[in-house]
Amino acid sequence: MLVVLVLVALAGAAFVVRPGPVAGWLGDGRPAPAASARAPEPDPSPVLAGPDAGAPEPTPDGVRAAVEPLLSAPELGTRVNLSVVDVTSGNSLYARGGDDGTTPASVTKLVTGVTVLAARGPGHRIPTRAVAGANPGEVVLVGGGDPTLAIDGKGFYPGAARLDDLAKQVKQALGGTAPTKVVVDSTLFPGPVHGPGWDEDIPTEGFGASISALMTDGARRDPVSARKNFDDTHGAAARDPRPDLAAGRSFARLLGLSTTDVAKGSAPAAGGNPAAGAPAPGTELGKVESLPMIRLVDIMISDSDNVVAEALARQVALARNQPGSFAGGAAAMDAVVAELGLPADEISLADGSGLSRTNRISPSLLTDLIALAGNGSRPELAAVFGGLPVGGWSGTLKERYQVAATSAGAGVVRAKTGTLTGVQAISGLVTTADGRLLAFAVLTDQAPAGDPDVPRRALDRITGALAACGCR
Repeated sequence: MLVVLVLVALAGAAFVVRPGPVAGWLGDGRPAPAASARAPEPDPSPVLAGPDAGAPEPTPDGVRAAVEPLLSAPELGTRVNLSVVDVTSGNSLYARGGDDGTTPASVTKLVTGVTVLAARGPGHRIPTRAVAGANPGEVVLVGGGDPTLAIDGKGFYPGAARLDDLAKQVKQALGGTAPTKVVVDSTLFPGPVHGPGWDEDIPTEGFGASISALMTDGARRDPVSARKNFDDTHGAAARDPRPDLAAGRSFARLLGLSTTDVAKGSAPAAGGNPAAGAPAPGTELGKVESLPMIRLVDIMISDSDNVVAEALARQVALARNQPGSFAGGAAAMDAVVAELGLPADEISLADGSGLSRTNRISPSLLTDLIALAGNGSRPELAAVFGGLPVGGWSGTLKERYQVAATSAGAGVVRAKTGTLTGVQAISGLVTTADGRLLAFAVLTDQAPAGDPDVPRRALDRITGALAACGCR
């Protein structure tokens, strides 16, 4: 049975209520509140109903009748590949080009999310450390690959680990030794900082960034404005081309140093001889940790955050003893796909975000992956659903499913979208009119040039048709 993620509305705000082991993954060790004379709040009412375990399964003929007439829409272009699978039974209900590798764009993030949850676990947190340098007063800031690290309480990502907290730990650990220099160690992520197959404008237009093991706020120059204007800019923001040095300069200011007292280097091995009154080289002076992996996956999917995606792909690499690089992440994700019993010959990746035009994923690989995450056999993988946009309600689907031809999908389509020039994709879950839960993937990588909303509406008609029918 699907590990249900119930979206509820309470006092005008949206919350995600996750039962079961999620509190442990989130590190929820807070003490129980004191007893109160106030009556307990009633349980919130679900906005999205869960699947009906007794609902009748659609038939292949019924699904074909619902979707096949819609696949020839000219606005979808000359190649439309589709897979539909029943989540509970795992049965394939329809496929057209189902096993064909297709450019997935940001739908790639579903694979990144599932593989990092499998490799690291939902409760894993990414550390950022400070250690004593080779000389007295030197502090080495060691990046662990947390892209959400903030400078202070004004960061882009709510609840993120903060450099000002780390600086306080360092000052206390140094005792009477005054900081003299910050050395930036971002060596955990070797190799190119931009992905193979990225369009030339990706690093400059603000949807991607130079990928480094050390950065603050996803390399954004102005995280406060970026969050304030997120909806208007669709997430684009000015990024620092050398995010590790930018983080080092911020850390130096917090330690009371000049920004010129910053250099790139690497942490010394622990165990050196200390100067009088100073910590030994390599001694840990402080550590802060990221949000748990379950939250990082939520952020990646709900915001379609490309920088977080690339950082999480590298976490898969590190967990499988691969280099923390684009190539290492791609190889490791491929290996984890195979470990999960999925058809690894139907996926070929160059990055974890989907910005690369050389990525190829088959629709059937996507639906098999979604069904595995949703059928209850691997409950830790169900965390990938928490950030999925909901048709007509949230994220990249907020403004979709608003017209009569697609409105059946409002509230019952939960999916990740993908867009590159000439590429449109959508993959996720849909509940049929009879309450049956289906996994779907629709990918077109030869869409006509022009307004991207035109092929998106055609995709929504397909998924809306699945929502509207019993398909029997």
